[in-house]
Amino acid sequence: MEIFQIEKITDCKYLNLFSIQYKDRAKNIKNWVFASRSQDPDPLNHGRVSADAVIVVPFHRQAKKLVIIKEFRLALGSCQYGFPAGLVDPGENIVQAGERELLEETGLAVTRVLKQSPPIYSSSGMTDETISLLFVECDGSPSNFFNEMSEEIEVIMLSREAAKGLISKQDLKFDVKSWMVLSMFADYGIIS
Repeated sequence: MEIFQIEKITDCKYLNLFSIQYKDRAKNIKNWVFASRSQDPDPLNHGRVSADAVIVVPFHRQAKKLVIIKEFRLALGSCQYGFPAGLVDPGENIVQAGERELLEETGLAVTRVLKQSPPIYSSSGMTDETISLLFVECDGSPSNFFNEMSEEIEVIMLSREAAKGLISKQDLKFDVKSWMVLSMFADYGIIS
């Protein structure tokens, strides 16, 4: 494959579309459109040092339950089950962003970081966005109060049995990473 032209076709704050022209293995000219969080006119030429976003996988130590959220997602037009997540702000590292997002979206505080993934791709057929999974222990009382008026979030704490029941429902929407972690938790009692 040979990429020979890339064009930024939107100019938005958090997400942009890019058009790529490339030659396939048979030397046919093809076009592809993808989304990127980059503001760079050529997002393929910058090396990633940190992830664009963090997804926090919190285990509540006192309650011995996994914490998830049910959140309205505009692209789905309905709610999705997942984990607290958000963009990494300038000057933040993954742990700082994860602590901030967990507190903002659940009212809970990180007490210990268990594991952090490197930057990984969320859906490379559609976007170059990278995320880092941050597995943590947390404490506190869950709160459905959050600062962002543009978010609609419900905090849910799950035992292994509750997780097993939730993921067995075919009519619910899940983030793929969250479904995988919930499945591991339901089957084996592990989160990382």
